Amino acid sequence: MAAETSGSDLIQVVALLAAGVVAVPIFKRMGLGSILGYLAAGVVIGPFALRIFSESGAILHVAELGVVMFLFIIGLEMQPSRLWGLRREIFGLGALQVGVCAVLLTGVGMAGGFPVSQSFVAGAGFVLTSTAIVMQLLEERGEIASPKGQRIVSILLLEDLAIVPLLALIAFLAPGGADTSLSERLTEVGIGLAAIVGLVLAGRYLLNPFFRILADARAREVMTAAALLVVLGSALTMQLSGLSMAMGAFLAGVLLSESTFRHQLEADIEPFRGILLGLFFLAVGMSLDLHVVAANWKLIAVYVVAYMVMKALGIYIVARILKTGHREALERAVFMAQGGEFAFVLYSAAAAVGIIDNQANATLTAIVIISMVLTPLAIIALRRVTPRDKQSLDGVDVADGLTGSVLIIGFGRFGQIASQPLLLRGIDVSIIDNDVEMIQAAADFGFKVYYGDGTRLDILHAAGAGRARAVLICVDKADAAVRIAQLIKAEFPLLTVLARAFDRGTALQLIRAGVDYQLRETFESALVFGGSALESLGVDPEDVAETIEDVRRRDTDRFETQLAKGIRAGQRFLRGNIGTPIPTPLSTPRRPGQALNEETAGVLHKSETAD
Repeated sequence: MAAETSGSDLIQVVALLAAGVVAVPIFKRMGLGSILGYLAAGVVIGPFALRIFSESGAILHVAELGVVMFLFIIGLEMQPSRLWGLRREIFGLGALQVGVCAVLLTGVGMAGGFPVSQSFVAGAGFVLTSTAIVMQLLEERGEIASPKGQRIVSILLLEDLAIVPLLALIAFLAPGGADTSLSERLTEVGIGLAAIVGLVLAGRYLLNPFFRILADARAREVMTAAALLVVLGSALTMQLSGLSMAMGAFLAGVLLSESTFRHQLEADIEPFRGILLGLFFLAVGMSLDLHVVAANWKLIAVYVVAYMVMKALGIYIVARILKTGHREALERAVFMAQGGEFAFVLYSAAAAVGIIDNQANATLTAIVIISMVLTPLAIIALRRVTPRDKQSLDGVDVADGLTGSVLIIGFGRFGQIASQPLLLRGIDVSIIDNDVEMIQAAADFGFKVYYGDGTRLDILHAAGAGRARAVLICVDKADAAVRIAQLIKAEFPLLTVLARAFDRGTALQLIRAGVDYQLRETFESALVFGGSALESLGVDPEDVAETIEDVRRRDTDRFETQLAKGIRAGQRFLRGNIGTPIPTPLSTPRRPGQALNEETAGVLHKSETAD
């Protein structure tokens, strides 16, 4: 009997893997994307088609870990400073979108003749967008780090937080729910806040020492286990406190985003994330009850269209109110028009307390799943009916198979000058940039520049970063320069990397990213400019050179202090113009001081004694 059970389990595992392996390449070849392939495969092998699986709920619970790990990796890319910078989008844009869409979708239910409480539950569940689908779509398009991608991520974070008050409202709207005391509801909120604070404190003071101890043990498998422990432990903490598992994993990723173990953690989690996320989409497909769809297909079809259209309209209106461009607002509306996995939780809670019955729960769940299935198709349709905002690539070659011994990324003013010494020495240089107009203009001056985005790892490979002896990062955007440096040092740790820094803060980030040399783009030119100013005032050229060298030395000392203690440190190395005392002179005197009278001799003697 045990052998038969084991064989049956193995058949199901093989069926899961085979479904994904067969369906995904076919759907991607058809241009429909991997998500739709997983969903379709899940429907085929699920309990309502081939019946290889009779219980999809258990698989869905396990597969939700894929979403959890996905959010952890997104958190690793989101430093606390960047997250703080998105606070207005999270609590402003996100809250406004959730509120407007909830009102509109509740109105749709009431227009269909349903009671207010049921209409609100159905609409509120549909408001909660599928984090898994949207994040996967953004990743496939390479837009997670873009400004519009960050705004979508902010809204998804707010929706994850919204599940807590929505569940509280479910308890209040339930028959007899008004009997729940205010103190009990406040206690639930307090537990959630305490869990967030506890997780932040643990991440701030415990995680780095924890991973440092494990790294000293030099056991790779232990580091992988520890990475999984952090992700799943954080997710479990949030779940037990009434919040979402995805939120806990995301916070853990954010707290580790500035850790020296960040790239190691990402490499350890990535294989599990990919497999489990595919399993999640398969499980969602299995959860589609085809019997319910067949019995209520008219109602489901009407509400899928009505909910998706009304939610998209609400998203578009909010985006336009907040001065977002038409194209971005339209894309966001289509991306987020579907319901999501948190709707299953909300509908189950509503069914448990009697707001909706089991038949309504199954119908609403089918509506959400079908909307998730339709999202990739809606995005394909959007691409075909809207003109693409892209520049003409006439006369421009895309970077592919480059073999230069030096790769220059970015060919603006800085990159053009930096290339000259290399080209004069006959060094084979490959150049990439993502500005088509600049590439076309450079061709008129005798430069062969290839089109390519240095912030993408596949482009770096195609541009020959793995074969180059050195890479020069000459882009003019600080975030892009740091991102490129991190990617190169993570993928090609032995490659020499020289980077242009926009300012002092960027230079500090580049050093921490591991670049071999960095230069602030205005530093050397400003020193030459200042030296020329001294010469125009009649200062001896030798004295000018000595003064400039002293400024350079002071800057180096200040930079090293800031590297160790933070950007606000090292002010004692600066000479101000408001009479602030400086501990050391601007330049070292050529000869020691000599006393010309007894009073001065006494002062010098006291000074030497104090020293």
